Amino acid sequence: MTQQHPRPGAGKIRSEERSDEDGSRRSSGASSERGERSKQRPGAGPYTVRTPRVVAARRLQRRRERDAAGLFLAEGPQAVREAVTAAVVQEIFGTSHGLTRFADVVGSAREGGARISEVTDEALAALAETVQPQGLVAVCAQHPVPLEKALEGGPRLAAVLAGIRDPGNAGTVLRTADAAGAGAVVFAGDAVDPYNGKCVRASAGSLFHVDVVRSPDPVAAVEAIRGRGVAVLAATGYGDTDLDDLADTGRLATPTAWLFGSEAHGLPAELLAVADARVRVPIHGAAESLNLAAAAAVCLYASARAQRARGRA
Repeated sequence: MTQQHPRPGAGKIRSEERSDEDGSRRSSGASSERGERSKQRPGAGPYTVRTPRVVAARRLQRRRERDAAGLFLAEGPQAVREAVTAAVVQEIFGTSHGLTRFADVVGSAREGGARISEVTDEALAALAETVQPQGLVAVCAQHPVPLEKALEGGPRLAAVLAGIRDPGNAGTVLRTADAAGAGAVVFAGDAVDPYNGKCVRASAGSLFHVDVVRSPDPVAAVEAIRGRGVAVLAATGYGDTDLDDLADTGRLATPTAWLFGSEAHGLPAELLAVADARVRVPIHGAAESLNLAAAAAVCLYASARAQRARGRA
């Protein structure tokens, strides 16, 4: 399964003649503002927090603006490097230090047609969402894959995140699914936006490695996956099937999609009902339970191990 990436430039940052940090319009009639505007022209010095391109990019910190523009922000050299490799970068904002330190990433982005914009430390801090930003923030084109496309060829391993609202958890599960060899991760129902800044950072670049699917109806998504001959296993602490038993009987070696719910509420009854099995991770010690990220890692790697073992047989 391969991702279908839009070409850089498929979406555009909306910028205005002159904007405040919050994006509101200001009059450009005063001479002081004309002077400030002239400093913000390309080649005339680093962009500031009030430069229209920076103001427009900051709007992408809100989901409404991301969805409208089809764009999102990737922060830090690791995420930006992976975004450049995936050919989805439209523009890189970087401090003088960041552009110099990560010259290889910046050079590759420039060769791919991305715009490179130097910004002040204050402007980069406004674009970033971390306490200590690492010098680079990229504006990237979103690259969601339709569920039908992701299922072409029959994935061996996939993950479905149903109603998971915590972006850190969602990004971590996405990263784990990628590490385990999954080809697709489905964000179903009212799950967090996969292009949320914290989710992007938690994925550590894996967002750009697997097919990322957004499906508004989780039940329909599960039924579509099962319709392609992929077993759907619902991970739940109250499951009637033990994960070790599944592994021992060889059922994990078949194409599988793991279904995960939120850490607080788990999976709703209607999703548990349409799964092929409701699976619990055995607790051998005195721990009350595993958190979502840990349980997802155990389940995904159990399937990955079983599938590799069958492939070697």
